[in-house]
Amino acid sequence: MNRFLKQSLAAALITAAGISAALAHGFTVGELKIGHPWAKPTVAGATVGGGYLKVTNEGKTDDRLVSVTTDRAPMAQLHEMKIENDVMKMREVEGGIAIPAGQTVELKPGGLHVMFMNLPQPFVEGEKIKAKLTFEKAGPVEVEFVVQKPKADDAMGDHSEHAKP
Repeated sequence: MNRFLKQSLAAALITAAGISAALAHGFTVGELKIGHPWAKPTVAGATVGGGYLKVTNEGKTDDRLVSVTTDRAPMAQLHEMKIENDVMKMREVEGGIAIPAGQTVELKPGGLHVMFMNLPQPFVEGEKIKAKLTFEKAGPVEVEFVVQKPKADDAMGDHSEHAKP
């Protein structure tokens, strides 16, 4: 392989690694690994927004995500969306979200998620929303939700269309 081709390949790999690192971000508290917290952009006047992430419990003891707080929303709740008898139902998860030992729990559109409520201003694509996740055993951890558009398969559970009355 000639020198120019090697240099081009090396530059492409470095760029790809940088993009991958920028898209994937994670946080750790105790035995819990929090992978890529993200939130959907919201429209002007929206009063709620959705937040998503993965939590992997690498320990031998079950834990539980019990709360989320942020300065960007006066209230944040742990929610579940599901379809019952052909009707979409959304409700706050009482007692938090279980994170069983040795397992990964994903908060994603159309299922478990964080509901940011009473938003004073929209979430704008590209910004980072600082938040604190609190776990029953591992304790608190500061994270950042990257505001980004959802992938095509993440369309369910979009709260960005909810506007103020």
